[in-house]
Amino acid sequence: MTGPTLTLCRTCRDADAALPDLLAEAVAAAGLSAKIQQVDCMSGCKRPQTLSVRQSGKTAYLFGEITVQDLPDILTFLHLFGASADGNLADARPLGALRMKALARIPANQEH
Repeated sequence: MTGPTLTLCRTCRDADAALPDLLAEAVAAAGLSAKIQQVDCMSGCKRPQTLSVRQSGKTAYLFGEITVQDLPDILTFLHLFGASADGNLADARPLGALRMKALARIPANQEH
């Protein structure tokens, strides 16, 4: 299974243009495998800058108000997400402030 795709909104009000590169560097330094991409608007405008985390067969997440200060919590999330077969986390407390920035949790498609 391939790693997750992390998508940052690049058009959010006050978007940090350096955040995608800093996120990619942090992910690589942590020895994690993830694709980092940017898109125009993800409709998280009331809580910019938004970040989505998606991986085939796993629950997807959307976070808002992401800043450079969230990088350590994002890495913790990615470790827990990677260890979970379905992307669901049994306990969000290790995510620190990131757990309060969750906007949505989208269940994976159910195969029939």
